[in-house]
Amino acid sequence: MDLKSSGASRYTIAIVDDHPLVREGLAARISAQPDMEVCGEADDLESAIEMIESIRPSLVIVDIALRDGHGIDLIKRIVAAGINTRMLVVSAYDESLFAERALRAGALGYINKQELQGKVVEALRTVLRGERYLSSEMTQRLIAQAIGSKAAAGGTEALTDRELQIFQLVGRGKSTREIANELNVSVHTIDSHREHIRAKLDLRTGTELIQRAVQWHIENG
Repeated sequence: MDLKSSGASRYTIAIVDDHPLVREGLAARISAQPDMEVCGEADDLESAIEMIESIRPSLVIVDIALRDGHGIDLIKRIVAAGINTRMLVVSAYDESLFAERALRAGALGYINKQELQGKVVEALRTVLRGERYLSSEMTQRLIAQAIGSKAAAGGTEALTDRELQIFQLVGRGKSTREIANELNVSVHTIDSHREHIRAKLDLRTGTELIQRAVQWHIENG
């Protein structure tokens, strides 16, 4: 399916990232392509949804860490809204942490920000064709998982998307109440998630959870 709007000569690309310099760099690369143009930018989840519902871009570039939300949640909301757009995740997080989750949520590709300069146009064109884009290393990892040789990743692969999001926020030093406020849920809900995380990671106390989360954040954040 051609995602160019009727009569248009270019694909429209929306950028959702909370770093202005990243948006500026992406916009420059996109604008240099004769058949692509940037049609909008946003730095948080709610303004992104409003923009995407309004302009219906051919493709949305989504960061994992947004100013007031999470890129995986944005992807799920775009899919739930039935918006006909393709999605490419561009993130500072290593693929092994979020690529599979992003694809399950509805994105077609994942590229690390360290690879942007050389590969972002290739990634965009691949996703615009309706094909999946991952690094060769991540592709091999997913193949290995599919045939039953799933490698351990510090236990975090057992966490749900929401549990991993909360685990990240704990690692960034957020209190239970701060996490509840940020995710717009009750403190009780966050406490329940924390208990599930402790059980899955085989941690005995809340202190051990905080220590593991901080260490994980240092290594992966």
